[in-house]
Amino acid sequence: MTRAEMLAYCLAKPGAWLDRPWEGDEVVKVGSRIFAFLGSPDGEARVGVKCGPNRDVADEWLHRFPDDAKASAYIGRSGWNTLRLAGGIDDEELIDAVDGSYDAVVAKLPKRERPAG
Repeated sequence: MTRAEMLAYCLAKPGAWLDRPWEGDEVVKVGSRIFAFLGSPDGEARVGVKCGPNRDVADEWLHRFPDDAKASAYIGRSGWNTLRLAGGIDDEELIDAVDGSYDAVVAKLPKRERPAG
């Protein structure tokens, strides 16, 4: 999966929008919260997503894909991982990871910020 394909998939989610909160980095949000970190358009093709409610659950990705998954900097302890897009994780699993992250973030949004549907 390419970065452009991942970005398009993320932006197709209900209520999703692109933000650039830090110079050179792109994220996709729903409401006021990030559900996918895409980093720099010029950097390695990767996506940072919430892979579980805590580090123990998210570590499953690290065990299954030691070369392509790592705990996200700063927020990894909260269950966020960074997954390489051009590595050994197949596209279907990357899509499932984004879907799970989106669903987890939407569930925590105040009702007024949740997308209709």
